[in-house]
Amino acid sequence: MAVPIAAVIPSRASLRLHVLCAFFGLASFAWGYNIGILATIYVHPGFKKALHKPDAAHTGLITAIYYLGTWISYLFLSHPAADYLGRRWAAFVGVFTTCVGASIMAASRGSTAYTMMIVGRIICGMGVAVISTSVPLYQSEIAPAKQRGRYVVMNHIGLVAGLAFAFWVGYWFSAWKTPQGNYYGWRLSIMVLYIPSLIFCLGIYFCPETPRWLIEKGKIEEARANMAYLRDADSSSDIVSVEIDEICQSVEAHRSAPESSWTVLFTHKPLFARLWRAALLQFMAQMCGNTAMKYYLPGIFASLGIEHRTTLLIGGIESTLKIGCTIIEMMLIDRIGRRTTLIVGCVVMGVALLVNGALPLAYPKNKNVVSDYTCIVFIFFFTFGYSIGFGPAAWVYGSEIFPTNLRARGLNLAASGGSIGSIVAAQTWPVGMQNIGSKTYFIFMSINLVSAIIIYFAYPETKRKTLEEMDLLFGDHRITERLTNDSGGEAHSEDRAEQVHVNPKSDRDSL
Repeated sequence: MAVPIAAVIPSRASLRLHVLCAFFGLASFAWGYNIGILATIYVHPGFKKALHKPDAAHTGLITAIYYLGTWISYLFLSHPAADYLGRRWAAFVGVFTTCVGASIMAASRGSTAYTMMIVGRIICGMGVAVISTSVPLYQSEIAPAKQRGRYVVMNHIGLVAGLAFAFWVGYWFSAWKTPQGNYYGWRLSIMVLYIPSLIFCLGIYFCPETPRWLIEKGKIEEARANMAYLRDADSSSDIVSVEIDEICQSVEAHRSAPESSWTVLFTHKPLFARLWRAALLQFMAQMCGNTAMKYYLPGIFASLGIEHRTTLLIGGIESTLKIGCTIIEMMLIDRIGRRTTLIVGCVVMGVALLVNGALPLAYPKNKNVVSDYTCIVFIFFFTFGYSIGFGPAAWVYGSEIFPTNLRARGLNLAASGGSIGSIVAAQTWPVGMQNIGSKTYFIFMSINLVSAIIIYFAYPETKRKTLEEMDLLFGDHRITERLTNDSGGEAHSEDRAEQVHVNPKSDRDSL
């Protein structure tokens, strides 16, 4: 039967894509766990003793130095790993590096404890940077255009699941109140990271590499075989041939451009238009207040007069709800678009931060219980706003707008903007709360409202666009004309009049 290209993904292929993207979500789970567990050990008495009771500035440095590691990795490690090793083995390197850093953190003791924690945090940051770019790259490159957002959002589902699990692990270990528990509890909670990491590192061998990366490396037949597997079709079927040909044309068009070095991201105006948008989006995603919520949430709850273990319990509930909110975003992002979810998320977060800044000023020193619990409720609203907005959508947008030969470099340069935002936010929050109290919320509220305006006026919608159609969307007519000539006058695969015949392997196998 003849069907349009847009409707050729059989159910078994969809299942394979979901399984693969969920498996790569394990790497994101390790990323989230590494972040979340630090929030729980900040309030652990054994950690405070081991690090000689660090003050707000020293705690802020422990948080911020991690993002120095991510920034260095985004510029010098993450991109070469994704481009030279491939998307899947880059993710392996990222997870392994994160585990090395976690080992150093868990071993922190004695007079060098603070130094070891700093070194471990930097190494963890370098590993997480590789994970945070290679995973969405893999997911976006194996997914069909009309459902790409759904599959890439699974990266963020893994992240928030790791955050949630970390809070529950921290809550469980906080019950171990003996001297041995004070010494080993926070260390063992860090080392739980090894469990998902080991599963991922053992399973990565069985995952196919992305056809786009293989074509970029000239491995056309291997790319065709992998595409056939991903689409559950024969390698000679029209669905595989059309998609492989389109990727080949796009890669060749960008290679034959007058400038094909990565510096073209800065010198070619349409590509720079993509780069600054992706980098600014990552920067705003960290400056919205999320970095503070990830690392200082138990401390925020403690400032509302809540007992230590209860702060971890509420943190676990809040992080668990993020999973559900992100699943909602997974269902929405390909229907209502990236821009809408980003803008709505900014507005919701801005309102939540306004309430959390205003009520403690109106009712200081926790003298109004209703005010304190209202603040907690609006922190959950903040969670909802982030989970349907910046959390997943910033990575979806950045992973889909760059051409294949520049995608890893472009996404890593963009993500470095997020590292800068995280460094600023991680240092600003504890010092701000110590000096101006809840007025700190107003700073981040303003950033959210400004971000919503910027997104509305400066960011084009990318939903339902193929990765190869982004050239036209961002005004790269030089590449678009070359693609048009190569395809006989038709620039977009979804606009072609031809019909393709699909022969799914499931049909063949049933004969």
